[in-house]
Amino acid sequence: MRRKLKVAISDYDFGDVNIERPVIEGAGFELVAAQCKSEEDLIEVARDADAVITQYARVGAKIINAFTNCRVIARYGSGVDIVDVEAATQRNILVTNIPDYCVDEVADHAMAMLLSCIRKLQQYHKATHSGIWRWQAGQPIHRIRGRTMGLLAFGKIARAIAERGKPFGMRIIAYDPYLSEEDFASYGVTPVSFDELIEQTDYLMIQVPLTDETRGMIGEAELKKMNPSSVIINTSRGPLVDNKALYRALKEGWISAAGIDDTEEEPAKRRNWKPDNPLFELDNIIITPHSAYYSEESIHEARLRASQEVVRVLSGKPPLSPVNRVTLADGSFLR
Repeated sequence: MRRKLKVAISDYDFGDVNIERPVIEGAGFELVAAQCKSEEDLIEVARDADAVITQYARVGAKIINAFTNCRVIARYGSGVDIVDVEAATQRNILVTNIPDYCVDEVADHAMAMLLSCIRKLQQYHKATHSGIWRWQAGQPIHRIRGRTMGLLAFGKIARAIAERGKPFGMRIIAYDPYLSEEDFASYGVTPVSFDELIEQTDYLMIQVPLTDETRGMIGEAELKKMNPSSVIINTSRGPLVDNKALYRALKEGWISAAGIDDTEEEPAKRRNWKPDNPLFELDNIIITPHSAYYSEESIHEARLRASQEVVRVLSGKPPLSPVNRVTLADGSFLR
């Protein structure tokens, strides 16, 4: 009797797998859902799996080399920094992601954070709830029109942020060394160097993928070059910004405010996380729990598309969003 192919979900915080189950089991595959918080947990659950779907659990080289049957690792999301793509490629295992499922959500979240920081909504909220009814409680606040929004990277989400920023009358600049001037021009955005971006920006919007090269790319040196009235918004990965340097910048007035959707330690990836990051002590920073991507619609789409990618691969079809280049069963190359 032929063995039923196995799909393992490494971890999830959706409460159930009712979207994934009909897609995977409907295709004739077995589904095993777990909550892995360590390499050993994941190896135990997925050693013999033919496919793995992961949300937060890191799928590193040790795990990948322990797999005996795996053909595809699918991410619930766009970033693949939790997957050792090189190790997967060496084992001829496909890695897939969902690059465009939450563009509107993240762009909206970034703008909401920015406007809240600029208009001092947190300070006003705290003041009025403690019985202080004074416009001066948020002083100083500066006019948005005429200020410069700087986009660090200019992918789909950054472009959506740029479109949202235009009606506010902001000048928009961007740094992305992988694009041509024409890529910026069609959006009415001015390309600049990294140093120019840091020095000219009033509102720095970070949308960079996390890699070894980008980790900690905004640190003390960059923060000290910024205008004291500047605001930083990071709706990408937490480790892009050195949190110790950001704390000093906010505490000592190198910049005025920040909004971050994830802290450097990435709490969702830790078993027993406690809020001991000093950023949580400050009033001039908004911190959200890596929720910028979230809407009921985007969550549904991510879960559905990750499941469908797995079914495609296990059914002998190419995925729609491959991240790496592997040899297919028929001997052809993908990507």
